[in-house]
Amino acid sequence: MSQDGPSHNRGDANRQEELRQEIDRLDAEVERLINQRAARVLEIARIKESNGGPFYRPEREAQILARVAERNEGPFPDRDMVRIFREIMSSCLALERRLRIAFLGPEASFTHTAVQVHFGHAVEEHPVAAIAEVFREVEAGTADYGVVPVENSTEGAVNATLDQLMRTNLQICGEVALRVEHHLMSHAGSIDAIQRLYVHPQTRAQCREWLHAHLDGAEWVEVPSNAEAARRASQEPESAAVAGAAAAELYELPVLAAGIEDEPDNTTRFVVVGEEGAGISGNDKTSIVISAPNRPGSLFQVLQPFSRAGVNLTKIVSRPARSSLWEYVFFLDLEGHQEEPTVRQALDGVAEGGAAVKVLGSYPRAR
Repeated sequence: MSQDGPSHNRGDANRQEELRQEIDRLDAEVERLINQRAARVLEIARIKESNGGPFYRPEREAQILARVAERNEGPFPDRDMVRIFREIMSSCLALERRLRIAFLGPEASFTHTAVQVHFGHAVEEHPVAAIAEVFREVEAGTADYGVVPVENSTEGAVNATLDQLMRTNLQICGEVALRVEHHLMSHAGSIDAIQRLYVHPQTRAQCREWLHAHLDGAEWVEVPSNAEAARRASQEPESAAVAGAAAAELYELPVLAAGIEDEPDNTTRFVVVGEEGAGISGNDKTSIVISAPNRPGSLFQVLQPFSRAGVNLTKIVSRPARSSLWEYVFFLDLEGHQEEPTVRQALDGVAEGGAAVKVLGSYPRAR
């Protein structure tokens, strides 16, 4: 052994102890600053209460999180740093009042994950059984906001949500884009031992090729949610479920195959709905629904004002109108906020062309 080995080890131990003491000091400073931030939030809350200002400002939160990512110098990845600040902001807001969020449940569903991504964990989570029920909870005032899926990159629009957006007076005030990974989970020892598969219809569609290749001989049972699939599979050793990681953790199910979705970039977009819209954040999106007369060139007339105003459309989806047979409405997403001059010019141009326009909301774009 080298003669300087023991002293070298002592030097490492001393340096390690110095670093630990420095971490302890930093922890105390971080804690002090978080409480200092919370005190400022409560002071702002008192001012808002006396002036009647809005309790929750989604555009303000979006601006804060954007700045967090911009100034982050590592080694933390931007995503992790944003998530930490998201939880700090959620806990600070809860000191003033804990938000109640209705969402398409049950617990451990992907919509549940979207709630936590957008609002953090310091909220009162209220799962309900149907998309229409989410809207009713917010309209009745028994929930502050609602979170529902609106489209999937593989399977397209969620029609139940589009139908509710057409009829409600609630505003879209936020969105979440969630990378969706589906896992096969079961207490069975292997895939070959699975006799029954519980799966949601849309999940089955997103994993169609993999499931047919590996579980064509099993009985497939349709269930209303991924979390329900996991719950049932957890009670039957010969059964399996396709669900997300949160459901596997909640029901203590071993994952037999991970990431079985057919499209590797499978993403679901969720919208947040509430009584009030969001102000301008600087990186916004606006959703509208348009009903145009059923005549040649009407869709062209609807789209032309956006081109003239230089407003970029990011999505257009047609949906049968409820008013009459073979009549359609068009759901559009566009870049910008409805209060910005170019967007207002485009919307006015559509209305002047004879189409009925309903603004579903302007909101910060998902990160």
